[in-house]
Amino acid sequence: MQNRLEDKWVLITGATAGIGKATAELFAESGANVVITGRRTERLKEIKAQFEQEYAIEVEIASFDVRDREACQSFVDGLSNPIDILVNNAGLAKGTDAVYDAELDDWDTMIDTNVKGLLTMTRLIAPKMKERNSGHIINIGSIAGHESYPGGSVYCSTKHAVKAFTEATKKDLHGTNVRVSMVSPGLVETEFSEVRFKGDKERADEVYDNMKPLVAQDIAEIVHFMANRPPHVNIMDTIVFPTAQSSSTMVHRDND
Repeated sequence: MQNRLEDKWVLITGATAGIGKATAELFAESGANVVITGRRTERLKEIKAQFEQEYAIEVEIASFDVRDREACQSFVDGLSNPIDILVNNAGLAKGTDAVYDAELDDWDTMIDTNVKGLLTMTRLIAPKMKERNSGHIINIGSIAGHESYPGGSVYCSTKHAVKAFTEATKKDLHGTNVRVSMVSPGLVETEFSEVRFKGDKERADEVYDNMKPLVAQDIAEIVHFMANRPPHVNIMDTIVFPTAQSSSTMVHRDND
């Protein structure tokens, strides 16, 4: 397969773990230079050191929260190279409470991260892509953006918003060579469930009991594949399940 990614500059948000980190490493292996962001400074420094030792690429890091619009603006203003590929990966779920019991702070965290953060980063990066008439925006969505489930009212709403925004962004950029894509995973075993259950690891582990979930590498490979297509190919979305899953709520477990 032809490698079209060498010497490109790829920006990945939320890259300190999980899908973001795995995606950054695949691009690094392909010879792309990476800009990785997240809230955990030490983790970013460790990843930068690892990538620079293992791959002949440039690595830039930035520690900030995508919910902070001023921090996003300051970061983008300080970029030393044009971004060829933006991977909007930063996102999270908080809680599984019904709409009548949910904590409002959890709603704010999800909306501000999953929707506003993604919107802000796209708004700041897209103009120069349009100006250069090249680039690729890849958003990490979810099956929750295609079908809702109980206990996920606001998380599902945010991922529906990501789907709508992805489609509208492609239409806004119609007539240019800027590509816009999305990946919509089902169950992926990362820190996602631990964050959703607010550090309750036992409860988080139960999500993946007696079934084989996807792993971060599975989604990273799809993002990498999308980005490495010929310039005339734009993959708008992919819904990706583990074989044991058939919908947001249908999961086969070996003890069922």
